[in-house]
Amino acid sequence: MRRREFITVLGGAAAWPLTAGAQQPERRIGVLWPFSAEDLRGKASLAALKQGLQQLGWTDGRNLRVDARWSAGDPDDNRRNAAELVALTPDLIFASGSAAVGPLLQATRTIPVVFAIVPDPVGAGYVASLARPGRNATGFASFEFGIGAKWLELLKQLIPALTRVAVIRDPSITAGLGQWGAIQATAPSFGVELTPISLSDTAELENDIASFARSSNGGLIVTGSGLAVVHRDLIVKLVARYKLPAVYYERYFVAAGGLISYGPNYVDQYRQAAAYIDRILKGEKPSDLPVQTPTKYELVINLKTAKALGLDVPLQLQQRADEVIE
Repeated sequence: MRRREFITVLGGAAAWPLTAGAQQPERRIGVLWPFSAEDLRGKASLAALKQGLQQLGWTDGRNLRVDARWSAGDPDDNRRNAAELVALTPDLIFASGSAAVGPLLQATRTIPVVFAIVPDPVGAGYVASLARPGRNATGFASFEFGIGAKWLELLKQLIPALTRVAVIRDPSITAGLGQWGAIQATAPSFGVELTPISLSDTAELENDIASFARSSNGGLIVTGSGLAVVHRDLIVKLVARYKLPAVYYERYFVAAGGLISYGPNYVDQYRQAAAYIDRILKGEKPSDLPVQTPTKYELVINLKTAKALGLDVPLQLQQRADEVIE
């Protein structure tokens, strides 16, 4: 072999492991979702998170490895998935919703955690305060429990004769109890009687909604939880079957046929969470990054659903809406 050819071959061989090494993920994060991997909401959420990370220079499969776990709303799966992710000893774990964050922070107090879509993280014990989280977790709160008064107000605007309200919530998480408590506290000022409905069992959910719908002047509120997302289509279907006006905490329900929603843009929170993940991967501590709260809430109305329910949505309410689906 000629000397020049030998040097070329040797140089190429030396480059092989360097190229292969450059393609290996440099950092590793876990992602814990409370919904199923097939859910469109879940897919959109993961895509938004990855998009935010990519804009900051982190690409899954190039310089980042993302290990995702999905629980489909099952509490046992949440706990098992949290333990699995912790056992992988990633650089950081991202979690969406109280149902995912609670088990995760029981599994680790050392691995940095960034969360999103969590009502009242201070009351839940996830952080010491919004300004100074003080532990291994920080992130983005979804809303204060006081938003329940706004949900009741919207129902009352749509149905002035409203006297009964069913509240669908997940009683197994602190957010479910907190939202119920806040709505319960403000109900007397609206002159309505509340009926709690649990999301824990779908058969029970169907029976409870059917039972509630037998009386008139009723409306329904769907509070935020991973289980609400998992059972989204069933809830919208049952509400339509029994012709119950319902207020939801996020747009996805209205896009699926629900009547009206009021809450923050959740997909945007995933994009914002990417910035915190980036900062922590670059050396900052979650304890020093303040928990952020929404600065804007979106009102979305489905006029097609309103027509099917025989409701006239006040023009003033339509003009205030960020989006009207016709």
